[in-house]
Amino acid sequence: MDIKKCNSLQEVRQEVDKIDAKLIDLISTRSHYIRQAAMFKESVEEVKTPQRIDEILTRVRHRAIELGVSPNMISELFEIMIDEMVETEIAELKNRNKF
Repeated sequence: MDIKKCNSLQEVRQEVDKIDAKLIDLISTRSHYIRQAAMFKESVEEVKTPQRIDEILTRVRHRAIELGVSPNMISELFEIMIDEMVETEIAELKNRNKF
């Protein structure tokens, strides 16, 4: 990973702002895939799969360690994101079953 050498605090902040925008774009894309996943599930139990969540959290913790980032912070961020997206997926499932 190449990190740009910044020459001022303003430049650092601009780079961080660019990254923040990309993170939001990626989270949005992930959310759209999660909504698609609901089309392949028949029950709330299929949405709430602890094994899959554990797999994700293990994977992201390992990746964080590889990159020298706090695995606790990353897993906490992912837990929040997963919880919210599970609720979205459940809502999609319920809306689909109304018709």
